[in-house]
Amino acid sequence: MSNSSEKRSPLPSSPPEAWEPLLRVARLAGRPLERFLRIEAASGILLLAAAAVALAWANSPWAEIYVRLWQTPLGIRIGTHTFERSLEWVVNDGLMVIFFFVVGMEIRREIHHGELSDWRRAALPAAAALGGMAAPAALYLVIAGDPATRSGWGVPMATDIAFAVGILTLLGKRVPAALRVLLLAIAVIDDLGAIVVIALFYSSGIALSGLLVAALGFGGVFAMQRLGVRAKLAYVVPALIAWAGIYAAGIHPTIAGVIVGLVTPVRAWLGPDGFVVGVRTELEHMVQATPSALSSHMLAGTLRKVDVARREAMSPAESLIETLHPWVAFGIMPVFALANAGVAVSGVSLDATSWSVVTAVSVGLLVGKLLGVLVASWLTLRLRIGMLPVGVTFRHLVVLGVVAGVGFTMSLFIAQLAFTDAKLLAAAKLGVLAASGGAAVLGLVLGRLLLAPVPAAGVAPTADEAESSTVA
Repeated sequence: MSNSSEKRSPLPSSPPEAWEPLLRVARLAGRPLERFLRIEAASGILLLAAAAVALAWANSPWAEIYVRLWQTPLGIRIGTHTFERSLEWVVNDGLMVIFFFVVGMEIRREIHHGELSDWRRAALPAAAALGGMAAPAALYLVIAGDPATRSGWGVPMATDIAFAVGILTLLGKRVPAALRVLLLAIAVIDDLGAIVVIALFYSSGIALSGLLVAALGFGGVFAMQRLGVRAKLAYVVPALIAWAGIYAAGIHPTIAGVIVGLVTPVRAWLGPDGFVVGVRTELEHMVQATPSALSSHMLAGTLRKVDVARREAMSPAESLIETLHPWVAFGIMPVFALANAGVAVSGVSLDATSWSVVTAVSVGLLVGKLLGVLVASWLTLRLRIGMLPVGVTFRHLVVLGVVAGVGFTMSLFIAQLAFTDAKLLAAAKLGVLAASGGAAVLGLVLGRLLLAPVPAAGVAPTADEAESSTVA
């Protein structure tokens, strides 16, 4: 065994194949990206940029290229069997499955040990979310309840969490941390409601054969869990079978992603304590061994055990959320916005029917969300079913209700399912974009007017701040 007083050489700062000057440049360029990825609200900025590019492109001299791009056929062929769809379909029915998979895991996590795990904490966001879904749908049907347009009632129901968090972030110290947590809880329940609406009202006729295939896929997932299979990639095959079955059954295939996300385990095998103990034990064995006895075979075995401990320190759901969330927030969602936000305004014929859709969607998001959130929250507090988080007042709920009117991603997604008429679809998209932009601006203005900056710890609030905090 080597002398304990002997100085150990530090770990090398770079791989042996790397060229140090170029590596320093790469690290310097990567630091801003790492900081960018740590800020969840930054995905809203990217979504806004993608939507602006789509709108500009669709109304430019190169609009035909935009249309042809998303109609590009893609497919696979196995023997005489061919499966071919457009690029737009691949984005909306393929990539968005991953988005809904992450949503399903986030819902499961919040129910298990998050803001929705205790009914007292969940009562207020649940009521606010349900009110924020029911009121916009009702207002839409009042304005555009004709048979030709009533199918769009689900469009103004959803809230875009990335944009909403981004707006609250721009308000800085005026927004307490508890308000962001409340928004997250509302958005999770809102997403769950949107998923139920899609499954029940925006799916075509159910084919039994497809449900049988889906059951086979979901059964494979459950069987592998009972057998203790922990490798995440092993679940890709049964998940794909479930996706194909749901699609063949006539249900929107994103529902398969939600279901798989909801059944993903949220309990860790080892946890942080088990990870520390396991790694420490393996490292102590290596330290006690003489260098000559430390063969490559022994080293490989130790590294395998350390890798298992690393993998099982977090639950599969937590690990997958950490891995997939940046790809969803900064990849899939901007691509979805680029594919769906391109409305050719000059080509839209806004007749009376189309105007009713634009008005209904806009009023639903801007007015319905605010009314639904406030009325449902007031009733919940009045009946003493729920309680406001510490540091949150009714003024905060007003700003929250306005910000919840930013629909965007989920609203555009439901619009694609609600309307087969291109004219009405374009009108619904215009309503979503106009209302989301209006809610963002109004939320920022009201936040500046109604909310006082949260004082730092140990700093007494001013008279105005004290007065503001007592309003409920």
